[in-house]
Amino acid sequence: MNIADHLSSTLKTLRQQREWSLSKLAEETGVSKAMLGQIERNESSPTIATLWKIATGLNVPFSVFITPPESTSEAYDPQQQAMVVKPVFPWDPVLHFDHFAITLAPGALSESTPHESGVIEHVVAIRGTLEICIDGHWQAVKEGEGLRFHGDTQHAYRNSSDETILFHSLIHYPKEKAAD
Repeated sequence: MNIADHLSSTLKTLRQQREWSLSKLAEETGVSKAMLGQIERNESSPTIATLWKIATGLNVPFSVFITPPESTSEAYDPQQQAMVVKPVFPWDPVLHFDHFAITLAPGALSESTPHESGVIEHVVAIRGTLEICIDGHWQAVKEGEGLRFHGDTQHAYRNSSDETILFHSLIHYPKEKAAD
């Protein structure tokens, strides 16, 4: 199963398990009913930011959408190809985390909606200097450095350099996080 098919079927399954209409799903995620329907029908590829909104609204780990069983394929942001997310360790139900390797193209900006309360993000710059904005305050994370912050606040990642940067993001979910 390719990632688009996996995403489509996973979204539909999660919505149906909750017995939610597309309208209810749109209300819970902040993503339009039309877009959600297109994703379910595999007619549209959502951005990484949209997937984060959907995962947060459904209270499921992000990797549920981008990691078909037995896969570690990369997820590209189809809107700009500026961000590539690759699972290093997909959702772990015992330890309650996702671990991703992420590249940002030169000049790329990725804004993330706040996750649910209790989510902690650990970010380590592997190659290059990553800029992270947390609650409106930008800070640089240089190669080999890390930053831990509460993921339930507005945050964004930016690459102001002219080289692609690589960073790892470990997202730790609260114990009550359901993997559905």
